[in-house]
Amino acid sequence: MGRPPRRLVTREAIMRAALDLVDEHGAAALSVNRVAAALGVKGPSLYNHISGRDEVVDGIRELIVGEMALDPSITPWTAAVDGWARSYRAAFAAHPNAVPLLAARPVRSRAALRAYADAFTVLRRAGWPEDRLLPLVHAVEYFLLGSVLVLDDPPDGPLPGDDVPPGLEPMLNAPPGHRDLAFEAGLAALIQGFAAELAALRR
Repeated sequence: MGRPPRRLVTREAIMRAALDLVDEHGAAALSVNRVAAALGVKGPSLYNHISGRDEVVDGIRELIVGEMALDPSITPWTAAVDGWARSYRAAFAAHPNAVPLLAARPVRSRAALRAYADAFTVLRRAGWPEDRLLPLVHAVEYFLLGSVLVLDDPPDGPLPGDDVPPGLEPMLNAPPGHRDLAFEAGLAALIQGFAAELAALRR
């Protein structure tokens, strides 16, 4: 089949090739050598641009975060959180194979840290105390990542015949798009719960 076409090697090209590799083959496929092969070069040549695999993971996170949108100027704060949550889910839904890869690596990329800073700015302006900022953001993130992990699950199949307990009509008659309905219900419940908590704190 011959060698893949040689492409200009830059840090951005490395990260985009790595994300393409993970998208197509999964998180376990990520290695410096495989990224180099996708660029048509030898693995050691990438170390002129990166320190190693961990930096590549950070770069993948930067690319995905770049697809998200959090506008700190949007008011009320609940609307800003709602918009951020939807763009977060859409970005990771486009790259579900990257979720386990990023979950295993502490956040170190500047783009991701700026996104956290923007989220904290929105919440501070709304009046949230400092000790509630990170738990609130993490609560939203955990919900979103869980919702992304099931997007590529196979459709619910038939249940086993004779041993099915009664009362499972919601599973037997699940409506089309029920995972999206679950996301909408969960996000609304989270935001409404946070709004109620903030109102109680103000009182």
